[in-house]
Amino acid sequence: MPKFYDIIVAGGGLAGLTASIILSKKFKTLLIDPDDYPRHKLCGEYLSNEVIEVLSDLGISFSRLGAVSIDRLEYTFHKKELSSLLPLGGTGISRYTLDQALFNQFQNEENATFLQGKVTAVTQYNDQFTITCGDDTFTSKQFIMATGKRSLLDKKLERPFIKTKSPWLAVKMHYDYDMPDDLVGLHAFDGGYAGISKVEGNKVNLCYLATYESFKTHKDVDTFNNKVLSKNVKLHHFFKNATACWDKPITISQISFDKKRPVENDILMIGDTAGLIHPLCGNGMAMAIHSAVLASKAIIPYLENKTDRHSALMNYSKQWNHHFKSRLKMGRWLQTILLNPSYTRIAYRLLGWFPWMLPIIIKRTHGKRVRL
Repeated sequence: MPKFYDIIVAGGGLAGLTASIILSKKFKTLLIDPDDYPRHKLCGEYLSNEVIEVLSDLGISFSRLGAVSIDRLEYTFHKKELSSLLPLGGTGISRYTLDQALFNQFQNEENATFLQGKVTAVTQYNDQFTITCGDDTFTSKQFIMATGKRSLLDKKLERPFIKTKSPWLAVKMHYDYDMPDDLVGLHAFDGGYAGISKVEGNKVNLCYLATYESFKTHKDVDTFNNKVLSKNVKLHHFFKNATACWDKPITISQISFDKKRPVENDILMIGDTAGLIHPLCGNGMAMAIHSAVLASKAIIPYLENKTDRHSALMNYSKQWNHHFKSRLKMGRWLQTILLNPSYTRIAYRLLGWFPWMLPIIIKRTHGKRVRL
């Protein structure tokens, strides 16, 4: 395979795939990921409709994929319940299906090359990047990192957030469970919160975030589900009536919500690599895709020799902060409230008096519709 590319992307999740498809329409693009497709990924699998047009422009047909339309939110805390219409609405689709569809689109591009492997090192010299993957090395005019929440490259690049131990872990499982197609549930429990919503194939995705402190006194996920999550009435009903589709759940620890920079060492960071919004906002998938669009638009003039790298990277940083910085702040604020029982009770009381505030809060964690 060729050794030089216009652009190399490390990480084939939503952000990496989206950027790779866009850029490979004009430029020789190498996408590197350690896994094959299709694969399940830990994710809430609720996609905000703000990026639906982007995916449609890239050739993704949600009707053919069997995706579910979602426009209602149900939020519970123990026995208390709030509900709201979702201002933009969303789409329920598994990462197993969506990532595969995007990967197929990438492979259809003439300038696209995929390599299954892990990027272990990256250096910059004479205005080019050299990427090490196993025993091979490749060079490119620009490098993009889309390696997810936490990776070996983050450690190699000595990114500040990687030095701090994170107190969070996440769990995901698909179930057979009877619930409305158009509803996403957000259910709080002591030490965390769980999202439940439909995906294609009439399956239900449960994905929850919990503090390690709350989890460590229990021997396994099943015990934690029964002893802690089931104290929430809705979650108790769920676990009593749902049937697991897999032998065991997907789990990830050391999930960091610390601040990150969208550009470091002249590398474009996209998706969770640039910044991770708290899952309760239901906007992580859309932000990953949107960040890939912003990065692609910013770097194309440089790849076309119409501007210099510094200007392109500065433009991306500016656009990233414009679109996402306030959302991340709102997510941190909401998580602080929802993990504090006293604050949560006050919030419930206020929202009970002023229900019109809930859609406004939801809007603050989402953006406007995006097009390529």
